Amino acid sequence: MSLQDLSSNNLREQFLKFFEEKGHKRLPSSSLIPENDPTVLFTTAGMQQFKRFYKFPDEAPSARITTCQKCVRTGDIDQVGDESHLTFFEMLGNFSFGFKTTNHRQPTTDQIASYYKEEAILWAWEFLTEELEIDPKRIFATYFEGEEGVGEDVESLEILKKIEGLEEIRPQGFGENFWSLGTEGSPGGPTVEFYVYPERPVVSEVEPSRGVDDSPSEALAKDGVEVWNLVFNEYVLKGDKYESSELKGVDTGLGFERLVAVMQEKSDVYQTDLFESIIKKIEELSDLEYGVKSDIKYEECWVNVRKDMRVVADHVKSAVFMIVDGVIPSNKGQGYILRRLIRRAVVKARNLKINENFCSEIFDSLCHSGLDPESNKTLKQVQDDIKRKLDEEESKFRKTLENGLKIINNQNDFSAKVLFDLYQTFGIPLEVTLEEIKNQNKEVAESAICEFQKMSEKHQQKSRTASSGMFKGGLADNKTETTRLHTTAHLLLAALRHELGDDIEQKGSNITEERLRFDFNYPQKLTEEQITKVEDLVNLKIEEALPITMQELSIEEAKKSGATGSFHDRYGDTVKIFTVGDPAEPFSREICGGPHVQNTSELGHFRIVKEESSSSGIRRIKAILKS
Repeated sequence: MSLQDLSSNNLREQFLKFFEEKGHKRLPSSSLIPENDPTVLFTTAGMQQFKRFYKFPDEAPSARITTCQKCVRTGDIDQVGDESHLTFFEMLGNFSFGFKTTNHRQPTTDQIASYYKEEAILWAWEFLTEELEIDPKRIFATYFEGEEGVGEDVESLEILKKIEGLEEIRPQGFGENFWSLGTEGSPGGPTVEFYVYPERPVVSEVEPSRGVDDSPSEALAKDGVEVWNLVFNEYVLKGDKYESSELKGVDTGLGFERLVAVMQEKSDVYQTDLFESIIKKIEELSDLEYGVKSDIKYEECWVNVRKDMRVVADHVKSAVFMIVDGVIPSNKGQGYILRRLIRRAVVKARNLKINENFCSEIFDSLCHSGLDPESNKTLKQVQDDIKRKLDEEESKFRKTLENGLKIINNQNDFSAKVLFDLYQTFGIPLEVTLEEIKNQNKEVAESAICEFQKMSEKHQQKSRTASSGMFKGGLADNKTETTRLHTTAHLLLAALRHELGDDIEQKGSNITEERLRFDFNYPQKLTEEQITKVEDLVNLKIEEALPITMQELSIEEAKKSGATGSFHDRYGDTVKIFTVGDPAEPFSREICGGPHVQNTSELGHFRIVKEESSSSGIRRIKAILKS
């Protein structure tokens, strides 16, 4: 392949086109803010938007889907700074829903049959060795060897053994080759993973000094890079046991940044064209080199230049895409994660002697860093708003940081409480505090650090408990009460549009058996009169016993019919339209893929229990149904 063929944009397109030719429907990336998924704050995997389809395959727009999904994960944020970890990344994937062992060739949605292990494994091998032309000798595979309660994945092993050119197959256990959400009723199953060895021996580019080893991992040469994980959902977790499921599915994830690094022969994802212009901008701002010289000395503190540059590059990129999808910096939920990323970037930039606002300048470089055309177009359309929010948050934290550093300057006794106050009140990470204490030739007791870590863990546990309460439940089943409230959400949106204006759109929802939570755009708090009018209108339509009908239309036909919906892209070319009332003059007509009752008389009495702000320009209604 030529260097032009190896660009990230070409590789992304090559994957999606390959699976389109295998009968997959290409769908766009969903938002980083999950729709109706209470289990996570952000989209963390390619299968996130398709979780329901594994339980309810008839709702899927196709039995086969392929995507390139934007994701955010912060669970291993402390590892960001090595050659491969990121908080923001893209996940290439191909998916299959509704496979049945007894009759797996029965056509489902779009008359395309679902598939399972054989096709998934052989297609992965074909893509790696024929499409990408990776030498088969550089590839090895792993499979699930079985552990207590779940047998060996013999089927996958036999398929792997038949692949010509695959010379190495390694067995692994639960920790490596078995995937599950780990929650009651969730799907899970064995995995097959493909690894790629570096084409050339990995040689350290820097001399380790003072305990800082920034060279590519020795394990890279020995164990290769995990690039593709094929998950076969064939079990359901019930109690503490995995039971076989009638419906089976395929969920694969090919790490895009790692794939690009392999194809561009880089041992470091930050040296690919996905980060090249960003790193150059950071070098320009800091007047430092990312390359050979890895660390420098400022006063008494050694700074790992390459590691800090990586953190800055990753965190700003992650922050930009969060803001694009509607997150604003705050002290809770998604906004807190965004704020934390920007603040960490500022701290690491400060290590590099970048002491003025820089995030907006990195944004300009991001637009030249291998983004897909649609993302690039979107960023340019909203660039002024993104830059403004980055500048505001960065300026705010710089002032706070300086105030916190003054306390360190005037403090001699650094108890756990002082450390925690600097972290909690001023947002200064512990490592920054300790670094500054050291620079001033002061000391902090190890016991104070240990006590701080206990206080921090206790605080995090409280935050997780609060978050669990906030996001409990979701449209994860087709139970009667959930279905009734889901249908009610359609009536609520129609009533809001009737009372507040046609520009009202759904911005998110979360539905449990007990209540409906509904987010929509509106610049101010609703008055008591507006709330009453919305309630009364919904109840009137319930009392009128309106029929609810469904039809399948193309996207263009759906738009011409007057159907509303904020999520057109995720459903593909053909969508389901649910109409409430007379089709000639409907009360509501929406694009939707979820379950509904057949008549509004089944809903009961509607009541709004709370109306509040969700974020800037977004209001939130919580409502219930009474029998």
